[in-house]
Amino acid sequence: MTLTPPETGSCFGSHRVIDADTHFTEPHDLWTRRAPPSLRDRVPQVKMHNGQMSWVIDGDISIGDGAPGFSAIRPDGTKIHELEAFMLQVHEVHPASSQIKERLQMMDQFGIDAQLVYPNILGFGGQNTAQVDPDLRLQCTQIYNDAMAEIQEQSNERLFPMALLPWWDAKLAASEAARTHDMGLRGININSDPHTKTGLDGNLLPDLSSEYWNPLWEVCVDRNLPVNFHLGASEQAVDWYGTQAWPSMSSEIKAVVAGAMMFFNNGRVMGNLILSGLLDRFPQLKFVSVESGIGWIPFMLQSLDYQYNELSRSEGLEMMPSEYFKRNFSACFWFERGEGIDEMIRTVGVDNVMFETDFPHPTCLYPIGDVVGGMGTLTTQEIDKVLNGNAQRTYNIQLV
Repeated sequence: MTLTPPETGSCFGSHRVIDADTHFTEPHDLWTRRAPPSLRDRVPQVKMHNGQMSWVIDGDISIGDGAPGFSAIRPDGTKIHELEAFMLQVHEVHPASSQIKERLQMMDQFGIDAQLVYPNILGFGGQNTAQVDPDLRLQCTQIYNDAMAEIQEQSNERLFPMALLPWWDAKLAASEAARTHDMGLRGININSDPHTKTGLDGNLLPDLSSEYWNPLWEVCVDRNLPVNFHLGASEQAVDWYGTQAWPSMSSEIKAVVAGAMMFFNNGRVMGNLILSGLLDRFPQLKFVSVESGIGWIPFMLQSLDYQYNELSRSEGLEMMPSEYFKRNFSACFWFERGEGIDEMIRTVGVDNVMFETDFPHPTCLYPIGDVVGGMGTLTTQEIDKVLNGNAQRTYNIQLV
């Protein structure tokens, strides 16, 4: 399938668009160009490892066999619909995957005003840094965020990367959230399951509901920073092929099953955040479920309300679970279209839904097609909220 750009804006009619989830393939020199000499050989870089070019950290720990370009879009604009898409290298994929100028040109062709940007090589929640010592982890995280602030500026405030955090320590995470906000970044991206790893004291970290994390939540409320948990944002949440599909399935079908199940894993995180009591302590926190779709949300919220009424009313939450979602959460969709999507958006909440493409990953919405035409009976005002208004409010972005 050839990606043929339509006339500017024709995918979205006259509506302005903020794409709420994309990825930017990290240049090979992102860390080495910015690292101090003492760390230049230890920060993430591409080199020969076990007979192939790979991303490595701390000299010889692979965090990306084959040095993938994390893009399914070939240079000629065609899209790959196979697993090999994740194994193509940077020079084998479309330059819009990793180059600012070409990304902006692509956005103009499709009528996209701005994009939110998430990482690849350090993990969607920064979890891949767990393989090295805390000092190197912190340096790698801060170098990444410095580079993302540069990209935001160089894109003329059209690409808005979400900051990674040193998720292994609450005070460090709070400090880095404040630092990146001061640099102009508009949100943070967190490991959704830090409790599966050890902190600086060698003990397992508390989960995100613990008062241990209060310093981070206080910064997020004070700076009005949305907290994003991207699909696959922890080692617990990522399962590309392993346990979800039956052993007899082909690798392609395993990826299909695992990919679909990862959407629901964000429901696990959302349910825990809602029922933990965290949002009674911090009612102004804003969470965004990224790259997880919306169709499962009404059933999950109805289930949480029912189970809470039947089993846990003594816990004493101030509201019903579904009410916390309306107040504190947003979610992003991309491939869900056609009959019923309008009522689905209204059920989830017109004020709680954002549009994304996931460009340039294998399941990204490319070619985009007629987005507005697929939104059924939504009014112009409702479509505007979904395509740009909710993102403007959540991420403090003003389209000019």
